[in-house]
Amino acid sequence: MSNNVSGHISLTLSMLVFIAVILLLEGLYLMWKTYKGPQAKKVQLRLKALSASGDASAQSHLLRERMMSELPPFQRFLLRLPRAHQLDRVLLQANLHWTVSNLLLGCAALGAASYLAVTGLLHQPFVAGVLAAGGTAWLPLAYVQRRRSRRMARLEQQLPDALDLLARALRAGHAFGAGLQMIGDEMGEPIASEFRFVHDEVNFGVSLEQALSNLSVRAPITDLRYFVVAVLIQRESGGNLTEVLTNLSRLIRQRLKLFWHVRVLSAEGRMSAWLLSLLPFAIGGLMTVFNPTFMEPMWNDPIGETLVRSLLVSMAFGILMLRKIIRIRI
Repeated sequence: MSNNVSGHISLTLSMLVFIAVILLLEGLYLMWKTYKGPQAKKVQLRLKALSASGDASAQSHLLRERMMSELPPFQRFLLRLPRAHQLDRVLLQANLHWTVSNLLLGCAALGAASYLAVTGLLHQPFVAGVLAAGGTAWLPLAYVQRRRSRRMARLEQQLPDALDLLARALRAGHAFGAGLQMIGDEMGEPIASEFRFVHDEVNFGVSLEQALSNLSVRAPITDLRYFVVAVLIQRESGGNLTEVLTNLSRLIRQRLKLFWHVRVLSAEGRMSAWLLSLLPFAIGGLMTVFNPTFMEPMWNDPIGETLVRSLLVSMAFGILMLRKIIRIRI
């Protein structure tokens, strides 16, 4: 029976090593093809030719086209996945020049490597390897989500200044498109690139309504959607757009002020949550280092291993509950 189990484990490890090597070679090939491949050079030459000929509509279509994979089979497979387009949109909002296939391959490679390390090197059971693989494979997604959140927060903080600049431009007699160009030239990133992209889309022949709708998709911020709705309503029914933008800027500033006030008042609760989440792991690590004999049954005895797994599951639920409590939406 033990020989069958060991043979099954060896076969599983061999298959995982083979998959990891294939994924590594695939990643290296895609990296080379993205920057030095013939298709990349062909696209660059085509864009230059379109720019020289002034074919704005075709160039706009090519610039808006986003590939989920450099390989046609992966592209067709990802197009059939229901969540692939949402994941591609998250990458766009995070301003990362990755494709969906690169992200998924990175998650799979990290998960396979962690599984091999836990089961092959540390000689832990199959369940522990699966849990470690799942936690490690989630790291690239967490990085993308954090990058997106920080970029959206920065854009939200810049939005009132951008609206004030646009209102002053309109008050000075400039056109709305010229005001968008001023934001792209004078403001900092990331809001400058977003409004510059809107201005470029309008110059390429896209309607202003569609360009603003694309902006709200690239930056799904509630305050930015208010701005888009206000501009679209003003273009249809008329009105004083300068006054609307000034009032909207004032409202956004007041909401951000309230948000940071709530953050200050809830700082003690967030610090307590961090302390309660990290303290058990810190104490367990220190006791393992300074008194390994006392902690040895927790790692070697079956009852101790069961207790550790139960504690980790309980800690995970507790961390999720604490995170739900300290997150206050304004």
